Amino acid sequence: MKIFALLSEHGVRFGLSVAIMILMLLNANGVLNLSAINKLENFAYDMRLNMLMPRTVDDRIVIIDVDEKSLKALGRWPWSRNKLASLVDKLFDDYQVKVLGFDMVFAEKDESSGLKSLDEIKTHYLTNNQALGQALSVEVDKLRPTLDYDQMFANSLKGRNTVLGYVFTRDINSQSSGILPPASFSERSFKGKNIAFMQAAGFGANLDILQNNAKSAGHFSINPDADGIMRRVPLLIQYDGNIYQSLPLAVAGVALEVDNIKAGFAGLGVNEKYSGLEWLKLGSHRVPVDGNVSALIPYRGAEGSFPYVSAVDVFNNKVNPAILKNKIVLLGTTAAGLLDLRATPVQTVYPGVEVQANMIAGILDNNIKEQPEYTNGAEMFLLFMVGLLLAFMLPVYSPLKATVLTLVATVAVLLLNLSLWQYANLVLPLASLLVMIAAIYFVNMSYGFFVESRGKRQLAGLFGQYVPPELVDEMAKDPESFNLEGESREMTVLFSDIRGFTNIAEDLDPKQLTQLMNEFLTPMTQVIHHNRGTIDKYMGDAIMAFWGAPLADPNHAKHALQAAISMIDALATLQQDFAKKGWPLISIGVGLNTGLMTVGNMGSSFRMAYTVMGDAVNLGSRLESLTKNYGVAIIVSKFTKAQVPDFMYRELDIVRVKGKDKPVAIFEPIGEVTQCNQATIDNLKQYHEALMHYRNQQWGLAEAQLMELQTLEPQRYVYTMYLKRIAHFKQNPPASDWDGVFNYESK
Repeated sequence: MKIFALLSEHGVRFGLSVAIMILMLLNANGVLNLSAINKLENFAYDMRLNMLMPRTVDDRIVIIDVDEKSLKALGRWPWSRNKLASLVDKLFDDYQVKVLGFDMVFAEKDESSGLKSLDEIKTHYLTNNQALGQALSVEVDKLRPTLDYDQMFANSLKGRNTVLGYVFTRDINSQSSGILPPASFSERSFKGKNIAFMQAAGFGANLDILQNNAKSAGHFSINPDADGIMRRVPLLIQYDGNIYQSLPLAVAGVALEVDNIKAGFAGLGVNEKYSGLEWLKLGSHRVPVDGNVSALIPYRGAEGSFPYVSAVDVFNNKVNPAILKNKIVLLGTTAAGLLDLRATPVQTVYPGVEVQANMIAGILDNNIKEQPEYTNGAEMFLLFMVGLLLAFMLPVYSPLKATVLTLVATVAVLLLNLSLWQYANLVLPLASLLVMIAAIYFVNMSYGFFVESRGKRQLAGLFGQYVPPELVDEMAKDPESFNLEGESREMTVLFSDIRGFTNIAEDLDPKQLTQLMNEFLTPMTQVIHHNRGTIDKYMGDAIMAFWGAPLADPNHAKHALQAAISMIDALATLQQDFAKKGWPLISIGVGLNTGLMTVGNMGSSFRMAYTVMGDAVNLGSRLESLTKNYGVAIIVSKFTKAQVPDFMYRELDIVRVKGKDKPVAIFEPIGEVTQCNQATIDNLKQYHEALMHYRNQQWGLAEAQLMELQTLEPQRYVYTMYLKRIAHFKQNPPASDWDGVFNYESK
């Protein structure tokens, strides 16, 4: 019941959180299509791929590169087919490669040998000069085996593990060329299965003489994602009722000595009631596919994840035979001018032939990531469970707990997702979950910030003029930490006053006086706020402040003392500015006292003020007025001194102020113990010895030590003051019950 009570209190945040969860569920289910989420999903996929790919070189597959070096040495592409025949012969005869795949198409006849021209001449003379024509025909037929480059290339392909490449097009206006290889499947093979094969409208295939002599063939058609990045390749494409395999499938099939591809559907065997094609099989090698019969490319790393050999080095026998022996070899190009460079998740410019190599390696390793149909259900389940958890918990949690829960949920989702990616080869959608978590957290924090800001504005209305902003923030975070009703607390109070203010006011006109006071009070207030103090009131040229309320402060005495010292330091900077303006220099006295005080909202029904009062407050005011009597800037009581033991002090006197019966020891703070030099420590020790002699009425000893100190520090008025008292007591000895206390009869 408690949770429902909390939810009713935070209904807006709960409702917004559930709305975000429903939005993500609708997108995951396909009812909505949030393009931004899809873009983020692609980004998340790319990040996981780049973070976890092996980055090792796979030497089972070698790329023969028609690179710039080869083009410079052997001429521009396309090369004559007799050169290619020679290359094939070298690869199989000299280097003993296992399989040779071509990431290129040979769609047109090679007429570079001049054989066509000879045939035309022969035909001409057979028509016009039969005797000469017959003689030419005999000679041309003798030359034909050495000039028919296509036949030479076909002969080199024949009887060897050669796999040709070709391409499908989706342009209905394109002209098809060459002949297609035998189809891997007919349309009847998938009767009753609603499979969304990529549909081709045309093709660019190889010459029949080449196709008929090669061991196999496969298409290298691409189907980039909407952002132009190649993350998948279509493994099967449908054209004119038949289904054709890709180049990676064809090369892997030849390498594995597998003639047929088998289709696998979800469930045990082929489930006639389920139309989703889940995988293809080459023998024992399983290749997961998506709804379009495309597979995720298992990139090993950036360009160079497979050994490259320059084609010209093969021609010139400069390649170590061990590099190529029994290897799968792909003939392709990285030359920029031949336009076989792709945008991929691992590199913006990536050789197309290496895309095929990655795919072949993934098939051989059974290491292709999969996204089966149930991943959508898994995504929706996680969205619902995580969304519901956050929707229930974040509205009732504090910002810190909400942040921790959000981080835990995010880390858990990431660990689950990355573990499935790395160890189960499963790709679960990630972006929608992370966006939902971030959005629910943002909504809850933003709404909480709005409510908190409203509370802060209310607090600022009450305390903004005399409480530092950071304390207002703390009060807003924990409203139970303060109380406006009157209560008794141990606190520290500060009073400061400008000395000789009456004379200063007489020397300035009203406008200058107002400006001087504003420029004086502003930095003084900043110092008090910086040290967590609360301004009680400004009284003309005087400031009253206190520490320990409205928020409790266990270090109230130390903060007050630090503020007093900083006020004196800030005044030194102000003096320079006042001097430049021709204003009189000012000095202040500061009094501090610590004790039990009454604090709270006090006043009338017309006007209330948050203030302090009590005997301890009055003593603080008296101490400020005594600063000029002792020639010091700051006086603290023994009660304040006791709570700040890490400072050194000069005991000034034991006094009984007007209206008080009990005397109190008063002190001048010198500085932090760690910052006082040895000379200061020695002088203080001698001074306190002189003070002891004075109170023991050992006038001579006290006088001698004070005179010595006066020589060292002639500006220290307290020495002069005690020397005057000693001179008085020498002439007028005190009463027998004299206790060393000095009585002040006026404020």
